[in-house]
Amino acid sequence: MVVSSPDLKAFLRATPFFGGLSDASLDLLISMLVECRFEAGNTVVAEGEPGRSMFIVHSGTLVVTKLGDSGQAIRMADLEPGDFFGEMTLIEMQNRSATVVSECPTVLYELSARKLYTYYKADIHAYVLVMQNINRELCRRLRRSDNRIAELQMLRARP
Repeated sequence: MVVSSPDLKAFLRATPFFGGLSDASLDLLISMLVECRFEAGNTVVAEGEPGRSMFIVHSGTLVVTKLGDSGQAIRMADLEPGDFFGEMTLIEMQNRSATVVSECPTVLYELSARKLYTYYKADIHAYVLVMQNINRELCRRLRRSDNRIAELQMLRARP
């Protein structure tokens, strides 16, 4: 279901994904979002499957897991309102890198690659801002991962 409401607009404006967009650009992007609802325990995306969209968490919580070498699911992150995921498939056009499962009833807003391309054609300036926002978040995640790797290496080095 495509949605648009003042409450949704205020919520989205407060998320890092939509930072810097004008009202008109934000309205256009909101018109391209599709609301998706998931019950507790539903898989939203699965590691390895093709991905052609990203999601913004409006309500609920989700868990991100990745399969380890032993086949065991490793908890990588928790997602809450204002977070987004799935953006990597829009940039690199690869399969999903992780599985995301809802922990409770969850409302997400989906933005497909096709809609993002339409956005690019309609408002290239706003498109660039959105891509910069996505890239900033990816850089934050990479820095956190670097710190985790360094901490693990330090733990391994201890006698």
